[in-house]
Amino acid sequence: MSSTGSVVNEKGDLILEKSEDAVLSAESLSVGVFENYFDAEEDRRVLRKIDWHVIPYVSFLYLLSFLDRSTMGNAKVVGLVSDLKLKGLQYNICAAVFFITYSAIEIPSNIALKLVQPSIWIPSIMLAQGVVTTHMSQVKSYHGLLIARLFLGVVGGGLFPGVNFYLIMWYWRQEQAFRIALSFSAATVAGAFGRLLAAALAMLDGKGGLAGWSWILLVEGLFTTVVSGASYFLMHDYPDTAKFLTESERGHVIERLRRDTPALASRVDRRFVYQAFKDYKSHLLVVMYIGVVIPVCAFSPFLPTIITGLGYTAVRAQLLSVPPLDLSCITYVIALGAHASGTKYAGTMIAAFGAFPTVPCSISWTGNNVGGDLKRGVVLATVLGVCSSFIYLAKESPRYQTGHATVIGSLGMLIIVTLVLIYDYSRSNKQKMGYCARERIGAGRAKEFEDMGDASPLFRYVL
Repeated sequence: MSSTGSVVNEKGDLILEKSEDAVLSAESLSVGVFENYFDAEEDRRVLRKIDWHVIPYVSFLYLLSFLDRSTMGNAKVVGLVSDLKLKGLQYNICAAVFFITYSAIEIPSNIALKLVQPSIWIPSIMLAQGVVTTHMSQVKSYHGLLIARLFLGVVGGGLFPGVNFYLIMWYWRQEQAFRIALSFSAATVAGAFGRLLAAALAMLDGKGGLAGWSWILLVEGLFTTVVSGASYFLMHDYPDTAKFLTESERGHVIERLRRDTPALASRVDRRFVYQAFKDYKSHLLVVMYIGVVIPVCAFSPFLPTIITGLGYTAVRAQLLSVPPLDLSCITYVIALGAHASGTKYAGTMIAAFGAFPTVPCSISWTGNNVGGDLKRGVVLATVLGVCSSFIYLAKESPRYQTGHATVIGSLGMLIIVTLVLIYDYSRSNKQKMGYCARERIGAGRAKEFEDMGDASPLFRYVL
């Protein structure tokens, strides 16, 4: 074997261009196993350094974002609906319009993230979101709330897909799920913390001429605004410019990322946007994620309402919302069929335990199996969850048959699409291995296929 070339042997093993003549199997390529190339202890040390400098602050930003997004559910049970004289589905409409503008802005935002530094773009999103949430505390009517929620979706829609896209740029593929899970865990912390904070702020009802729900929106919005200002100076961009890494450590991180996947294009080009929309696997991943996001998006903002429907007071409902967020399908079956309040409340705990962990798993799997930075960013940003705002109807309290049944259906869809993707990825990997073996395509020719994204014969899907 030559140290200056690389081929794929008859078994589909990719022989790397290294003097050590290391052999990488297709299975290893799919999960980025390159431990033999690096000093294990040094690699762990650098990885821990990245974790300490990237994960905590990103998680904190997402905590604040989720806090602002879900605070309307807290405000509802302490007088928002009655003070604004909302009737019928007006509250649900206000909740839903957020997702319309949120979904519309996600793709442009992730494209902008490739053009603008993360340390500028992500804090700017947070700043705008904090300002809108603060001003939402002053709304006086249904139409004012509707417009405020539309703007909140516009300014906040880019954060979650942007943060996930940002994290993927730092880690090997098999390392991403754990880091995304750490980041997303901030959502459950935000839910629990938000309920406690809302219960405390609700006691300020009437102080300063503001209702309790206004205090909730005002304080949370102001806090986000202040923190976002500091984020311009505290957030790092990408590994090649990270100031907390030494020059040798930056080179180490860049090399380990290069070896995780074959060379794929990272530039901004509209052809990669078209690739995302034309690839049927991208649409299956979006459908899969819809099956995840409907239960999660419906659960958090409507949890206080569900618990209030069990007969508890507004403040007590806020406090009882904390345990379910601190602790998928079978859970909602229990909730759908149960009559006793205790059983239903226990069901909400298990629902939170089952619903939230699926989010980082699905995001990581999507990021792992979409090749090319821009295409990956577009697919990660293509998420819809509008109907989740209409499934928990006040007139169905306390059983909420439509809400629980819709969640069961979405979870069933999630299972089916996931199985289809597993089969398709496995079939594609075998076809690519056979093609590379026949055509003797190896890592030395990766440049030829860099614009093909995950369609590259050298790209292996993660199962």
